[in-house]
Amino acid sequence: MTSRTRKSGTRRLLLTAAAGLIVVALAAAAGVWWITRRTPGESFNSDGVRIFYSDEGSGPPVVLLHGFAVNSDLNWRLPGITPRLAREFRVISMDLRGHGLSGKPRDPARYGAAMAEDVVRLLDHLGMRKVQLVGYSLGGIVALKLAVTHPERWRSVVLMGAGWEDPQDSVFLKALDGIAADLAAGRGVPPLASRLGGKREPPGLLHTLEVRTMTRFLNDGPALAAMVRGLRGLAVPRKALRGISVPVCSIVGTRDPMRPGVDAMRGLVPDLSVVYLEGADHLSALRRPALQDALLRCLRQHAGPGGRGQASTSP
Repeated sequence: MTSRTRKSGTRRLLLTAAAGLIVVALAAAAGVWWITRRTPGESFNSDGVRIFYSDEGSGPPVVLLHGFAVNSDLNWRLPGITPRLAREFRVISMDLRGHGLSGKPRDPARYGAAMAEDVVRLLDHLGMRKVQLVGYSLGGIVALKLAVTHPERWRSVVLMGAGWEDPQDSVFLKALDGIAADLAAGRGVPPLASRLGGKREPPGLLHTLEVRTMTRFLNDGPALAAMVRGLRGLAVPRKALRGISVPVCSIVGTRDPMRPGVDAMRGLVPDLSVVYLEGADHLSALRRPALQDALLRCLRQHAGPGGRGQASTSP
């Protein structure tokens, strides 16, 4: 092989490597653009904190609350849940405080129960008396709190990938300060479910990578840390769980780390129905058509006066 041939081969190799790096960089940029682009919406002032929301479709109103370290578009629109619901419901999706386009206080006292009150204030802002409430993961924790504190505002509450832990014996609550310290230091954290302890399915690899990436690079770390420290304010005592007066529908994957918390509600929540998605974990459940089917069944059952396809904002 001549010197000229060797140089030509090296040059082709370098060009190929450079082209590969460019493709990877473009793919990464496209991925960041995809997960950070947002649907246009509106905002309102909730006790001094800006809360962003979108409002679309027509029919019985449904409010959607997303999970930890994401936003309403990533949680609901990307898997196709928002557009499917909007065919027959009025769908209001909000970014929880500390997330997305909503305000991000850095005081733990501005989270916890205040996250639940944001939802009630949103209903007041929109002139709605009674709606159906759906929460996924962290949003489900907020929704369960609201089922206790403001039962008069809900026709039904749907918990997806969310369960209950007795605050008197909660490994998770004891782990909050450690999670918050990692977030405040700019370190990514694994899914909150990884700190639940006990004999349960661990979070899947894809879910773990997603949460670590979102918490380290695509969120306000100190704000998330404050939110995590404030989660104790969302705890629901056993006695309060027994007193829930609204229908509760729970949808959870059989491999979801939150499943034991769903099982723990059986026999405690008076009007509870549970749908198990066979083989689904905390993240893959959102992509299952069976999840959307189960959600629609729950919502149609409790749509209220006028039923399917009719607006319902009265008690």
